[in-house]
Formats: sequence, structure tokens, C-alpha cells
Amino acid sequence: MASLQRKGLQARMLSSEEEEKLKRDQALVSDFKQQKLEKEAQKNWDLFYKRNSTNFFKDRHWTTREFEELRSCREFEDEKLTVLEAGCGVGNCLFPLLEEDLNIFAYACDFSPRAVEYVKQNPSYNTERCKVFQCDLTKDDLLEHVPSESVDVVMLIFVLSAIHPDRMQLVLQNVYKVLKPGKCVLFRDYGLYDHAMLRFKAGSKLGENFYVRQDGTRSYFFTDEFLAQLFTDTGYEEVINEYVFRETVNKKEGLCVPRVFLQSKFRKPPKHPAPTSPGPGPESQVL
Repeated sequence: MASLQRKGLQARMLSSEEEEKLKRDQALVSDFKQQKLEKEAQKNWDLFYKRNSTNFFKDRHWTTREFEELRSCREFEDEKLTVLEAGCGVGNCLFPLLEEDLNIFAYACDFSPRAVEYVKQNPSYNTERCKVFQCDLTKDDLLEHVPSESVDVVMLIFVLSAIHPDRMQLVLQNVYKVLKPGKCVLFRDYGLYDHAMLRFKAGSKLGENFYVRQDGTRSYFFTDEFLAQLFTDTGYEEVINEYVFRETVNKKEGLCVPRVFLQSKFRKPPKHPAPTSPGPGPESQVL
């Protein structure tokens, strides 16, 4: 069961051992290596997909269940929605979504050219229902593939955490350009003190709540305040922004580990119609 926590509270309480581990692991990766990781980010994700093919992530059939907004944002039941999945990987979310909802056209993009090729090779790939392309979300690439203000829903699912915190706002700015006024970004990603954060070994820390894995891919762990600030500074309105707690049970090893995610919804403000000029009042009428 998931439990939600009110905004502004700590993501979860740490044990004394966990607190001690985080206090010990304060040394940061050198600037030289950090610059190298940034420069090689695309290569590292491409190698990730080369090693793991399409087998690493499970298909995310929970998406429409967790994000009821995909259904509720329709103005009428059979309305066709245009969706952008920014950071689609190999299609673990995309294909279940298209299968479950026949009234969706999806744009989908990923940083890794190899991941995009895996999507295109999937037997379920249908160009009449989706358009998939390689894209760097921190650059102005999106508008080359997606018309301005044409998208009803943008999905950012476990994507923003892989981007350097200094460049996250660029992603939100570029997404903002393709989103229709009054429409929303649906967000889900790692929360502060998630079990994955506490598993990093010493020497993996890049900055506050930011770490590098052994394969060179990186992960940031969000607080609700930091995420809200990112979005609102870019012009979005906060709709919902909450921690979601899960427990992952490994029966084989007898482990039960705490997972912490942020599940959020931010809206691009609607365009207000220009005020109409009032007609001439009685006093200005010529008798």
C-alpha cells in the first residue's frame, strides 16, 4: 500500500545506521570526473541499453492506474489525446499505454539512440499511433519533432533524475513550449532517502542528493520543495506534489526495503481571453 505524506515533511525517517552512513559519505567526485560524466552522459545510457537490451525495466502497466489524469483530463469520453513521453527508454510505459487506451497518439523520445531503435523494432510500434525520435531534452530539439502547444499531457517518469540538477530547468522550459495552455505534466521519480540512494557506496556522490552509478549513469533524489520550485520557477502551477511510499520485498533474500517516490502534477496556466473593449456608454452617444 502507498501512503502519502503532506508537503514539507521529511520524506521518511532514517535509522541511526542510515543517518551515520550519509554523514560519512560526504566526499564528492572530482570536478574533472564530473565534467567527463556530463560529456559522456549519452554514451553511458547507450551502453546501458546495449548491455540490458529491452530486459531491464518491466512494462509499466500501472501507469494509467496511478495517473488517472490520463483519463480524467479528457473533456469528453472518446476525446483523442496527444501525449508526449519524454524519456521513453525502450517503450516499457509507451506500449502498455497505447494498448490500454486506443484514443491516444503519442510522441516519445529518448536521449539514447539505441533505446529509440529498440522502440522502433518492437512489433507493437505503429507510426499511425506514435512517433518516436532521439532528443536531448536540455536543448531545443523537441520543437523539431513536436509542434508548439500541441500536446495534452507530458509524462516525465523516472527521467528528470538522470539529468544534472543545473540543467533540469532547461528540460521543463522545452516541455513547456510543446504543452497546450491549461494542460499538465505528470511526474514520477525518485524521492529523498529512497533505498536506491542509501545503497550508493562511498565515492559515488556528485552533489546534494545526486549520485553516479558504477555504469556512469546518474540519479538525483528529489524533495517535494525542490521539485515544486523547479516547476513554478519555469511558469507552471502546482496541482499535486506528494511522496509515495512502497515496500519492495525480496523473498529470496528475506529483505523488505523502503522505496520513496514523488508523484506530481503541474499545469501550464491557461490562456485568459483578452478583455473585450466596452462599447460606447450612453454619455458618449450622439443624440
